[in-house]
Amino acid sequence: MTNDEKNLTRIRSSGLTSLSTFDICLLRRSAAKRGTSTFGAGGAFTLIELIVVIAIIIVLAGLILSTVGYVQKKGARSRAETEIAAMSAACESYKADNGVYPNNADTNGLDPKTNGNPSTYSLASFYLYTKLSGDSTGNRSPTGKSYMEFKPKMLLPAGGTGTVTAIADPFGNSYGYSTAQAANPGGAAGYNPTFDLWSTAGLTTTPPTATVTAQWIKNW
Repeated sequence: MTNDEKNLTRIRSSGLTSLSTFDICLLRRSAAKRGTSTFGAGGAFTLIELIVVIAIIIVLAGLILSTVGYVQKKGARSRAETEIAAMSAACESYKADNGVYPNNADTNGLDPKTNGNPSTYSLASFYLYTKLSGDSTGNRSPTGKSYMEFKPKMLLPAGGTGTVTAIADPFGNSYGYSTAQAANPGGAAGYNPTFDLWSTAGLTTTPPTATVTAQWIKNW
């Protein structure tokens, strides 16, 4: 028995029936010496308890961050699928009016089978924007027939100002648009005989392997 506990015993034997402030102080000091916690009785954490609490907080924070990242990525993929569907529908409307899908040398020359770097998609992407939006100069003020309204977040550069350079996917890169297969039916380039429209989902691998393209959001 420690000196503090002996003192407490003597105090109680003197006829006191309840713990005084002095009693509580003695208990806390005695418990601290033994390495036990008095937190449940209104005391402070021990060092070991603090370490355990901090470790738990770190683990929980990691779980929350990973969950948030997963939710954001899933949301971006869902948005890309919706945007690709909308642009595909706009391309069909364009073809109904013009007899062909939007195409030029840039879209004919872009091959999704060999090019997985979205930084090189800008010219083809911008051309698609001009044909679907009716904005032939990229000044964000359409003057021709519009087949689709592009929200500011769908355009590069981001921020809603400046001359448009490309259609942006939810991952901050340019969408890919290719008419390579349509330009050379039966050739090795491209996938669809109409047009290919895709997002690399943030990937930049070139040339893209089958494993990489499987992670893309695409219309083929």
